[in-house]
Amino acid sequence: MTVRTARPAGTPPYERVVRRDGIRLVCHDWGGPGLPVVLLHGLAGHAGEWDEIARRLRDRFRVVAVDQRGHGASERQPRDVSRAAYVADVVAVTRQLRLERPVLAGQSLGGHTAMLTAAAHPGLVRGLALIEAGTDRLDADAPREIDALLGSWPAPFPSLAAAAEFFGGGPVGAAWAAGLEEREGAWHPRFDRDVMVAALTENTQRSFDREWQQITCPTLAVFAQSSILSAPGIDTMLHGRTPTTATSIPASGHDLHLEHPELVSSLLTAFLDELARTDGPPRNRPAPPEQTGSPNRTDRLPPTQGRAGKPLPHDFPARHRGPHTSTSLNPSRTPPA
Repeated sequence: MTVRTARPAGTPPYERVVRRDGIRLVCHDWGGPGLPVVLLHGLAGHAGEWDEIARRLRDRFRVVAVDQRGHGASERQPRDVSRAAYVADVVAVTRQLRLERPVLAGQSLGGHTAMLTAAAHPGLVRGLALIEAGTDRLDADAPREIDALLGSWPAPFPSLAAAAEFFGGGPVGAAWAAGLEEREGAWHPRFDRDVMVAALTENTQRSFDREWQQITCPTLAVFAQSSILSAPGIDTMLHGRTPTTATSIPASGHDLHLEHPELVSSLLTAFLDELARTDGPPRNRPAPPEQTGSPNRTDRLPPTQGRAGKPLPHDFPARHRGPHTSTSLNPSRTPPA
């Protein structure tokens, strides 16, 4: 059986394999000099979601995106999908790829994993960037709803174009389609529904406010204007600890890293520059010469930012939403209406 993915062979990023307790974890290594950054995708996602952002960061920073367990090219049917297992995977990636005190950046469930890693291993993490990720306990029906949602996909898709159209078109649809693999002339998801459902179970059992309070590293929190996170949950996060810088991106949804990669890249660059200035240079392997280039930088965060303990501007998403129930860590993966 021939299996093909949407990514061309022989082009950056380069595949690196990390193994932990018999689990295969595939990483997309973009190289780059300077402070290391580990990018973590959300539920049912893949490392390639970060491609546009990684291209903008790699001239200045060492960038590695991870196919997390149960996703992409990594172990498809891991026995353990606990939050602790995902955290241990991140630790293994940083150690085996010699990424000293990286910044962890994650969207949705990937941000949740990054947060728990920073809480459990404060000496390992230099900084934390959460993109549409929070501490709320999920509704008990979330796993069932995710199962129904993923089951509604008309997979296999006859083509990448058909898949991209189903996922809503544009850059978001294209990024979701890029996570598929071709088998025998059709395009299939690179995950199994039962693993995705099981991966959410622990998040329905409790909130993770305690872990959030344990984090000591500088933190950037980026929210969508149409965030899936509850307004009380966001308020609790931002008024519960320091140092946290929060910002919202107008006209954005849960997949804002796909909708607005240039803005998210600028936010990350400003955050990373500040960490580099205040924390000193990392002792990290230099990138190959062909992976360096002109910097892409921004001098400050957009005017929607705010510090923990201080009020955010009027257009912060928590101030605009009506009644809200968070049912999924990646609901924007719904079929288009």
